Amino acid sequence: MPSAYFVVRAIVADPARRKAFDEWYSSEHLPDATKAFGVSTARRFWSLSDPSLHVAMYEFADQAALDRAMGGDALKPLVAEFDRCWPEVTRTREPLVLAEAFGA
Repeated sequence: MPSAYFVVRAIVADPARRKAFDEWYSSEHLPDATKAFGVSTARRFWSLSDPSLHVAMYEFADQAALDRAMGGDALKPLVAEFDRCWPEVTRTREPLVLAEAFGA
């Protein structure tokens, strides 16, 4: 079965808030989400073309594992904590399934 991914795109519009957001995400949110989702791999990105765009990507073994995480109790407390800490940051969430991997 192919890997599945949960991608969260967040817009941190205020440049003065990005460092604090980065520190919080790295020290609190990413470890909490990784543990709650039961994933071994999570990655974060800042866009080079749009400095306000932050992307987090959580890798699941397969779609069934992603579905369990999204349908269970893991996501709601993470969303609530994010909303409490960063109410001004808008975000979208996208579940993805790997269609193809090419190369090494």
